[in-house]
Amino acid sequence: MDSGVLQALALSSAAGLSTALGALAVFLGGRGNDTPMAVALGFAAGVMAGVSLWDLFPEAISLLGQGRGFWLLFTAFLGGVVLTFAIDRLVPDRPTAEKGASNALSGRSLFHLGLVSMLAILLHNLPEGMATFMAGYQDAGLGLSVALAIALHNIPEGVTVAVPIYQATGSRARAFGCALLSGLSEPVGALLAWLALGPLLSPVLLGAVFSLVCGVMLFIAIEELIPASWGFGCHRLTFLSVGAGLAVSWLGARL
Repeated sequence: MDSGVLQALALSSAAGLSTALGALAVFLGGRGNDTPMAVALGFAAGVMAGVSLWDLFPEAISLLGQGRGFWLLFTAFLGGVVLTFAIDRLVPDRPTAEKGASNALSGRSLFHLGLVSMLAILLHNLPEGMATFMAGYQDAGLGLSVALAIALHNIPEGVTVAVPIYQATGSRARAFGCALLSGLSEPVGALLAWLALGPLLSPVLLGAVFSLVCGVMLFIAIEELIPASWGFGCHRLTFLSVGAGLAVSWLGARL
């Protein structure tokens, strides 16, 4: 394994493990405080939507091109939406009536929300790990820029996973562990790019993966996170936090 491979793997790992920084939110506050939860969920929704619209989708378009590429783009995007819908329905709910759990989500399970977000982010981080690895292997400066941009939106993704699980279970260790696990798929994606997908990886395949992940992220943001934030009743904070997340993802896409 040469130094270029090690450097690229290190960049991918650092970007993925930044989810653990977001998970530290569970150690900074107690349960039952609705305002931080509403802000965290709204902010993460904005980041997810922004990364999808300003980063993943334009990149998929540039890789797939026009003509037949449009139909592959559309099919992969729809596949991401359908896949996430299936995950959302298959992950079992956990009652929110247990001691200390918030009922602000109007019947939605916070534990369910955290698990669905974790599974979606696991899927989302795989192609990110591939992209960071390839950029870092080809050019160290480019790889660093990509890793920083990805780390920027991985931090609120860690919040997205850890805070709902902590609110539902009261276990900081479990919440932190789930967030950390969601980030570990990024170095796994880097390893896949190096070990398995190197000979097969093409602009068309990567563009299709980015489009699929875009569908996953937008579904989570619109169908899960924004309604969850809104459900706490802090409507103005929901708008502001979603806008802040969109702004941060816009800046991250331009790093």
